Amino acid sequence: MPASEQIRLQAFLAHCGVASRRASEKIILDGRVAVNGTVVTELGTKVTEKDKVTVDGNPVTPEENKRYVLLNKPAGFVCSSKDESDRKCAVDLLKDDYKERLYNVGRLDMFSGGLIIFTNDGDFAARLSHPSSELEKEYIVDTSLPLPRDLAEKFMKGVRVDGVFYKCKAAREMNSHRMQVVLIEGKNREIRRVFESNGVAIKRLTRVRIGNVQMNGLAPGEHRDLTAEEIKGLLILCKNR
Repeated sequence: MPASEQIRLQAFLAHCGVASRRASEKIILDGRVAVNGTVVTELGTKVTEKDKVTVDGNPVTPEENKRYVLLNKPAGFVCSSKDESDRKCAVDLLKDDYKERLYNVGRLDMFSGGLIIFTNDGDFAARLSHPSSELEKEYIVDTSLPLPRDLAEKFMKGVRVDGVFYKCKAAREMNSHRMQVVLIEGKNREIRRVFESNGVAIKRLTRVRIGNVQMNGLAPGEHRDLTAEEIKGLLILCKNR
């Protein structure tokens, strides 16, 4: 980004690795951002690299090195840069190995485990996380009780729970207590809500694939850099390219 180029403040924060553009919008609206000493809450505000931008009083600048990190998040960690309830944050598992500010692309709820991508590339995060990308996410669901024999078919046709319509791209019963589910959009707690509405408690929920990126033996709590091929493949798979 040229020093004189004007870009929206939320995009600037994303380039600085503060958060994704969407999350940066909330940070701005919450009054946590100042430009040249003045708190700014207007999302349309434009800045350049010459402006002094701070978040919570701390200066932020665009990062030169772009990072793309895959983490196998263990259950019990939240997808947040910090947590007011003092719960464990998934991003803290990366801090010993990366000096850049990294933020999660999409989310996994606290009680779910599996693959999640962290980056400081705002454009990359925006492409992948937007619903129009239609990027596949694959999950393995383990249950305490036997699965209803028609649950996979119902989920593929569409299920309405508390006024919200949920529909997966694919579902396959692997055995009486395990199902493979592929989502595209992935609404909040979608799999849990569908299973619970059918009287099935989830024992373990694990995301095992994001687009072309597989688990490939990555143990819970472990992470690795995405390869150039994986990054390119993810962007190719995004329908909003």
